[in-house]
Amino acid sequence: MSISKAFNSNVTSQNSIEKRLQIQRLVKATEVVTLSAGSDVVKGLTQIPKSLPPCYFYDDRGSELFEQICDLPEYYLTRTETTILQQCADEIAKITGACELVELGSGSSSKTRILLDAYQQRGYPLHYLPIDVSTGILESSAKQLLRDYPSLQVYALAGTYELALAQLLARQLPSRMICFIGSTLGNLTPNECDILFSEITEALQVGEYFLLGIDLRKPKQILEPAYNDSQGVTAAFNLNMLEHLNQRFEGNFDTTQFEHWAFYNESEHQIEMHLRSLRSQIVELRALNLKVDFALGETILTEISRKFDLNAIKQQLTAQGLLPLHVWTDPNQWFGLLLCQLQA
Repeated sequence: MSISKAFNSNVTSQNSIEKRLQIQRLVKATEVVTLSAGSDVVKGLTQIPKSLPPCYFYDDRGSELFEQICDLPEYYLTRTETTILQQCADEIAKITGACELVELGSGSSSKTRILLDAYQQRGYPLHYLPIDVSTGILESSAKQLLRDYPSLQVYALAGTYELALAQLLARQLPSRMICFIGSTLGNLTPNECDILFSEITEALQVGEYFLLGIDLRKPKQILEPAYNDSQGVTAAFNLNMLEHLNQRFEGNFDTTQFEHWAFYNESEHQIEMHLRSLRSQIVELRALNLKVDFALGETILTEISRKFDLNAIKQQLTAQGLLPLHVWTDPNQWFGLLLCQLQA
C-alpha cells in the first residue's frame, strides 16, 4: 500500500470512529473535584473511625497496579468471572435477543468484549453505553472497542451511576441490559445496594434485563490471600492512595509510616482493607486546609468487599422486581453471575 493510500485509510477509519462515538459529560470536571474530591476526604478523615472512598485508588499508578492485581495467582475474582462469562455469554445473548448493553463502572471494558462477541456472532447490532466517572478512561477504551468492532455504536456517559441511570436516552434496540459485573457491588453497603437496585429498576422498562456479578462467601483461607498477595502488589495499591492524596491535595503523607492491613470480617462477611499508622503523627492536606492526627495503630478504612450468599441476593433482587432468570457459577461456587429481568 502506498503512503498516500495508507494515510487516507487511517483518516477514513478515524472518521468512522468519531461518527460512532458520543460522550456525554454529566458532571463537569470542576464539579467532580469540588463535590467528591474534597468534601468526602475531609468527612472521612475527621470521623471516627477514619475512612476514605475507594475512588482515590484510581490515579494512573493505581489503575496500573489494579491491572497487575487482576493477574495475580491469589486473585481468583477476575479469572473466575471471565471463565463464567465465556461459558454463558451466548446463552445470555440468546435469552435477551438484540439488546443495548449499559455497563456501570465500565473501566477498560475488557470483559464486555466477551458479551459483544456473543451478540455479534448472533448477528445482532451492537450498541454499548459505558458509564464511568473518568472521561479519559471512557474515551480511550471506547475508541479501542470501535477499532475492533466496526459495526459498534458507543454512547458513553461520564458521571456517577445515579446521574447516568437517571439520564439514559430511549433505547435504539428492542431491549436493554444493564451490566454491573466485576464484583463491584461488594464495595457498597447494604443500604447503598438497595438504593442502587432501586435506581436500576427505575432506569429499566418491564421485560428488560440486569446482569450482576458477585463474589460469593468462602473460607477466609481463600479470601484473605486475594487481598494480601505474596508479591505485595495489593499493599502497594492500597498505599498508593496516600500518594494520590498527596498529589491531589498538597498532602504530606509519608507512606513508609503506614502499612497495608486486610482481613476477612467473618461476622460482616466482608474483606476490609485498611491503612494502619505505624506511629503517632500529624498529616496535613494543605489544599483542603486540613490537619489530621493519627495515633499509633490507628487505621483508615479504604475499602470493603462484601461476600454474598446466593439465595439472599436472589431474594433481595426479587423484592426489587428484578427476577433472577438464570444463575451461573464456577465449579467451586466462588463467584456468581445472575441474569435478571424486570417484572411488572
